[in-house]
Amino acid sequence: MAEYERSRTMPAQPEHVFDQAANVTQLDTWLPDALHVAPEEPPAVTVHEAGTDQDTAALLRARPDQMRLEWGTREQGEYAGWLQVAGIGSGASEVTVHLSFFDERHDPGERAVAEALEGSLRRLEEQVRLRTDNAAG
Repeated sequence: MAEYERSRTMPAQPEHVFDQAANVTQLDTWLPDALHVAPEEPPAVTVHEAGTDQDTAALLRARPDQMRLEWGTREQGEYAGWLQVAGIGSGASEVTVHLSFFDERHDPGERAVAEALEGSLRRLEEQVRLRTDNAAG
């Protein structure tokens, strides 16, 4: 089993960050470019990987009271992950994303995962900034 984790500080209230991250219809704006999520009957989703053109049955659960998202494959148990938002004061938040790969055949490797997590957190911050700027203006 391989586990990866990255965190990023974002200049927004934790509720704003979580609302953006948990918006199922906008997941594609911050997830890695190759992944696309299609909602089904909650908590079911289908994840389409553009690079392999494969669909994977998955689960996505939002826990607003904990400001936490949890996800993973439905049938195969190949991977799971979570995103946690925490307020750190002064209107800022820390977002942590954690991935666990239970099947080494599905682990893309440390470098690829690190790049994907960093890119996703950067895009999520951009989306949060856009939303915050639009709400303020």
